[in-house]
Amino acid sequence: MKCRKCGEETFLPFQCPYCGDQFCTAHRLPETHDCPRMDAARTRRWEEAAAAVQEPASYEYRITYGTPRRAQGRIYFSQKELKHIGLGVLLVMGISLSFGFDYLGVADWAFVFSAIAAIITGSFLAHEIAHKVAAQRRGLWAEFRLTLWGAILTFISILLPFKIISPGAVMISGHTHIDEIGEISIAGPATNIALSTIFLGLTLAPTPYYWLFAIGAFFNGYIAVFNLIPVGLLDGYKIFIWNKKVWATVFAVSVALAMMSYYVYYFY
Repeated sequence: MKCRKCGEETFLPFQCPYCGDQFCTAHRLPETHDCPRMDAARTRRWEEAAAAVQEPASYEYRITYGTPRRAQGRIYFSQKELKHIGLGVLLVMGISLSFGFDYLGVADWAFVFSAIAAIITGSFLAHEIAHKVAAQRRGLWAEFRLTLWGAILTFISILLPFKIISPGAVMISGHTHIDEIGEISIAGPATNIALSTIFLGLTLAPTPYYWLFAIGAFFNGYIAVFNLIPVGLLDGYKIFIWNKKVWATVFAVSVALAMMSYYVYYFY
């Protein structure tokens, strides 16, 4: 998104509540971008100043871009966020069910389904929580929220052979810069790469269920590859803009892990 005042590319734009346009940090205030509704902005500030004198303090708060940083290192979950996470988990469990149908003929189907559900749901949560922790440790507001189209596509893909597991995303707010955005964005795919590596190593264990570990390795590699595509709102776009060498490295590693785990599952 480009600032409407100076044209600078900005990753977390500030929306003026008066004129509605998007601006960079330097031009976020009505005074700095010559807001056409400056009179409304001044009137609002006078009303807020008067209310601060006449009314008692309120516990209500709003979260918007540009919110002051919170205490760094504090990890927290709101009640609203937990509800969104719960609904997201249910949608991801639906994806697990669609995988489980392939093993209906297996004698220990219940165990297989439970294992696949735990792997897929846990990998999804690990990815999102990694983003959340990386942001909140830097003092930013960060909470998971369902998105309409993401939830719809995830639900539809339950019935499709190609799976899209993206019911929502971690929303982030606060003053930040490109280095922090890149580090927060890479936290999710890096977590999946680590999990894929661990699962791939576990396929060497002497167990008849090694193929479940192969599923875990492939699924985490797949999540990493998908999210590292450098387009739109995906992590890959922000990482690519931040550091192209880092993006190329993690993308190549995630593709390699996905391919190796696919081979282990079908040909090992």
